[in-house]
Amino acid sequence: MSKPVSPKSTQPKCAQCRKNPVSAQYRPFCSKRCADVDLNKWLSEGYAIPGAPADLADDVPGQEMSEDD
Repeated sequence: MSKPVSPKSTQPKCAQCRKNPVSAQYRPFCSKRCADVDLNKWLSEGYAIPGAPADLADDVPGQEMSEDD
């Protein structure tokens, strides 16, 4: 038989700092500060998917755009 898990150990941690339990008001963060830090990363393009720049990815050789497009 498995050992029961205490409710405290199943509480999710803050998505930003990973130290504090999640606050219901700022979910999935523990505080307004952590929520603002995450928002700043989004606004300053801190989160990005690696790959070729978008303007280069559109230049596919052999596929000329027609005026019908």
